[in-house]
Amino acid sequence: MPNTRLNTLRQWLEGLPASWKLDLPSLAPASSDASFRRYFRLHSQNPLFPTLIVMDAPPQFEPLGPFIEVADLLLKAGLHVPRILEKNIKEGFLLLNDLGSKTYLSVLQESSADALYADAIDTLVKMQSASKAGVLPDYSEALLQRELDLLPEWYLKKHLQFELTADEEKYLSTAFKLIIDNNLAQPRVYVHRDFHSRNLMFTEMHNPGVLDFQDAVYGPITYDAASLWRDAYIEWPEERVIDWVARYWDMGRQNGLPVRADFGDFYRDFEWMGLQRHIKVLGIFARLYHRDGKDAYLEDIPLVLKYALATANRYIELKPLARILERANPISSIK
Repeated sequence: MPNTRLNTLRQWLEGLPASWKLDLPSLAPASSDASFRRYFRLHSQNPLFPTLIVMDAPPQFEPLGPFIEVADLLLKAGLHVPRILEKNIKEGFLLLNDLGSKTYLSVLQESSADALYADAIDTLVKMQSASKAGVLPDYSEALLQRELDLLPEWYLKKHLQFELTADEEKYLSTAFKLIIDNNLAQPRVYVHRDFHSRNLMFTEMHNPGVLDFQDAVYGPITYDAASLWRDAYIEWPEERVIDWVARYWDMGRQNGLPVRADFGDFYRDFEWMGLQRHIKVLGIFARLYHRDGKDAYLEDIPLVLKYALATANRYIELKPLARILERANPISSIK
């Protein structure tokens, strides 16, 4: 962060009411993400908030409006999201309560996974049960297509220096249309868009805390399930994934969510939605490296590629996509 912006942040914090009892010298980086946002943690003598989080979102890159609006929406739906305690819309700062530092990724183990994912299912069903059309932006055909197009632009051409043949371009276009048709045919609900182990916080009360929701949309019902159980950062055996998805599907039915009547159809939608996401993520991770200089996500590409290949190879109409991915990648990267 440029010193000038850090100074601006400190000046804003210094101007907040004395009742917060902020320990300004304790201000320290808490985390960062794949955007321009940065997070800081600082201590306080306020007994209700021993630690607090400061979000820094440069307004020219990350306007605060969507975060504030979606936070309010999810809070009303009963989700455990950060509460906005103070805000500076003009300069792009928020003071938030602290949901802790234990991500799901840091605590997920064989023995704890069932309980943790059960809490995540409860949260997901709450959010989706509150869904109404016209509140969040639509996960439109154009947006789905733009996301898929990140694969040839950033992952294949820029990252792998891989040139598609004329036939491969046709195959890719056909596969993308099939995926989008499936995605758009699914029932629509609120979609977090990054509902995974790095954005779910383990909390002692009202587990889990939910972060990074500002890009929420109204779209396919299986999207967040695919984010959660085809997670780019942690892998589980297929039989466990099927079991968790089945539990979510059953709870969705019990709560009146518009899930498919047949679980086999629902699981197929889950796989195809996951494939759309993994194609997008391959492009995003490559773009983060080549455009933004963030190389940490490169180590997660092999798992995402593994997911994409497994799904594409399971469906005959998607096998040409699998062949393209296999030809583009060294053998060592897909084991």
